[in-house]
Amino acid sequence: MSQTTNINIRMDSELKREFEQFCQDVGMSMTTAFTLFAKKTVTENQIPFTITRETPNKTTLKAMEEAEDIKKHPEKYKNYTNIDELFKDALA
Repeated sequence: MSQTTNINIRMDSELKREFEQFCQDVGMSMTTAFTLFAKKTVTENQIPFTITRETPNKTTLKAMEEAEDIKKHPEKYKNYTNIDELFKDALA
């Protein structure tokens, strides 16, 4: 089994906070992220990969806000008890 060592990295505190949040969003620790980066860099002899998190676009964000508003204020929105009525309004 190989021996582990500690590495100290200095970075802007806001960048660290954002990176910690990113790592949490993709389900890993900062240590895991740096270890993956180091292993792939050494194996491929280049900066190896990009990891991105899913970011909702403006349309999706607007729909999410509307869904929250519907939950908070259902009285502001039309309710349907009949699928035909819903389709009639949707297709109008």
